[in-house]
Amino acid sequence: MENHRHHDRHHSVTSTNESRSGELAALGFAICFPSILTFAYFVLFAGHPASASVYGIGKVIQFGFPAIWVFLVVREKIPRMTLKVAGKEFYWLRLGAGFGLAVSGLMIALAFLWLKPSGFLDGPVIAIQGKIADMNVDSFSAYVVVSVFYCLCHSLLEEYYWRWFVFKRLQTFVPIPVAILVSSLGFMAHHVIVLAIFFGWASPATYLFSLCIAVGGAVWAWMYERSGSIYAPWLSHALVDAGIFLLGYLLAGELLT
Repeated sequence: MENHRHHDRHHSVTSTNESRSGELAALGFAICFPSILTFAYFVLFAGHPASASVYGIGKVIQFGFPAIWVFLVVREKIPRMTLKVAGKEFYWLRLGAGFGLAVSGLMIALAFLWLKPSGFLDGPVIAIQGKIADMNVDSFSAYVVVSVFYCLCHSLLEEYYWRWFVFKRLQTFVPIPVAILVSSLGFMAHHVIVLAIFFGWASPATYLFSLCIAVGGAVWAWMYERSGSIYAPWLSHALVDAGIFLLGYLLAGELLT
């Protein structure tokens, strides 16, 4: 009987260790994969006919993985996501909107009051126009459609990926401040590659702007933790993305008809 209980305890510990190892492996994959995909799309397959397929398939894998892991592998219940525009939720929505608008306004002001007049953006503007052409966005209406998709849909998917999955599940291994730091650096990592395409690997701007993205990710993780909802960071993220697309159009949209 004693041997049987010992076997059960040993089996339970082994199962727990395997579960934690699997969770760590899933988090490691989730943190690293976006950078691998970004490098493949922006560097390895840049200008290649297969680049769009690489990007599309990669995004399906990226955003499908958390749901498959949580609901099919770990078999957790699908959480309810109700939006209550009142009380605490409304406070965080206002805070998220304020942060998003402030960041967008600061970006545009910085670009037009300093960076553009100094000629610093001349090279990046050419690179932005090249990327717009690579995406076959050749009209104002097409640019609007792409912008709306990224602002509303892609920002939500990134919040679900980085805050709901990576940040939330990191908390089972490390304290909240460390989870914020790790998830935000992971969120930043693939943006380093994107910024390097526009500003260059040797440019301090690449790494300074990347750190700004990490700070934004940290703020959104903090909002998610404090509000208990993905809506406030999503709204904030969407407004920042809207500012980026507006800035992109103001700087490089002259080729659009």
